[in-house]
Amino acid sequence: MTDALVLEGITKRFGNFTAVDDFSLRMPVGQVLGFLGPNGAGKTTTLRMVMSIIYPDAGRMTVLDHPNAAEVKDRIGYLPEERGLYRKMTVQETLRYFGRLKGLRGPELRRRVDEYLERIGLADWKRKRVETLSKGMSQKLQFIAAILHQPELVILDEPFSGLDPLNVDMLERLLGDLRRRGTTVVFSTHQMSQAERMCDRIVLINRARKVIEGTLHEVRARFATRFVVLDGEGDLEALRQLGGVANAQITSGHARLELADGIDPNVVLRAALEKMRIARFEVQRPDLQEIFVKLVSGDGKMPRGADQE
Repeated sequence: MTDALVLEGITKRFGNFTAVDDFSLRMPVGQVLGFLGPNGAGKTTTLRMVMSIIYPDAGRMTVLDHPNAAEVKDRIGYLPEERGLYRKMTVQETLRYFGRLKGLRGPELRRRVDEYLERIGLADWKRKRVETLSKGMSQKLQFIAAILHQPELVILDEPFSGLDPLNVDMLERLLGDLRRRGTTVVFSTHQMSQAERMCDRIVLINRARKVIEGTLHEVRARFATRFVVLDGEGDLEALRQLGGVANAQITSGHARLELADGIDPNVVLRAALEKMRIARFEVQRPDLQEIFVKLVSGDGKMPRGADQE
C-alpha cells in the first residue's frame, strides 16, 4: 500500500446544493496533509465521506486499501468537528471506553490511558466527570480518544479550534509523534501557519472544488508573484511609487513589496539604492496565507503562473 487514501471524482449533493464537486486526492502513507479552505467550502463533508458517515453520489474512494472506512474502522482515528463525550463518565472511564471499542484491553489499555493523561496535563483529573472539564480540556481528551489505539490513519476536523497557544503547542507535539511513527494524518485547519509548520502536503478546496494541491514548495513555486523584502535607512515611503510595485507594506526601517508579474527584482533593487541605504534585500515567494487569500477571493481563479490541478 503506497496511498493511505485515494479519492477519485468524489461528488456530494444535498438537494440542489453541491457540497463537494468532482474532488480527487491521493494521500501517501506516512505523510501529513493540511486540508484548507474557507467555511462552507466542503472540507467537513469530504472528511465525513472518507469516514463513511455519509456517502458520495458519484466517484470512488479507497481508505487503507478498502472501499469503505467502516471495514477498517479499528485502524482509523477520527476527531469530528462536533465534539461529543459522555458527560457523566469520568475522564479515565472515557478513555478506557473508547480504547476498548478499538480493541485495547488489560494492562496495555491502562498504561496508555495513564501515559496520555500525564502528557496532556489531565492526570489529576482522571476521576473527575467530563462535565467538570473546560472546553479546552474536553478537546484534548477527545483528541487522545482518537489516537489512543495508535491508528494507521488519523482524520482530524479542526483539531486546534478554540485552543489556547499552550494547548495548541501540546497537540502539535502529539501530531509530531504520530508523524515520526509513520502515521498518515489528515487535518483541516484555518491556521495557515500551522499548515506551513506541520504538513508534508496541502490541498485547498473552495466552492466545493479542489483549487490546488501539492507540497508547500510545489504550491509556492506555482505562483509568479514575488515579494521583495528590504531593511534599511532613508525614504522607504518612496518605494511605493517604484515602477513594478503592485503593493507595499512599509513600517519603520522595513518594507515588503509585492511585484507585478514579469518585474525583475534587480530593477527594484537598483531603484531602491537611489533612495535609501539598504541593510537587507531578499526575494520571497508568497506565504501560504497570501496564496490562500488570492485563491479564495474574487472569482477564485488561479493567478498567472499557477497551474490548476
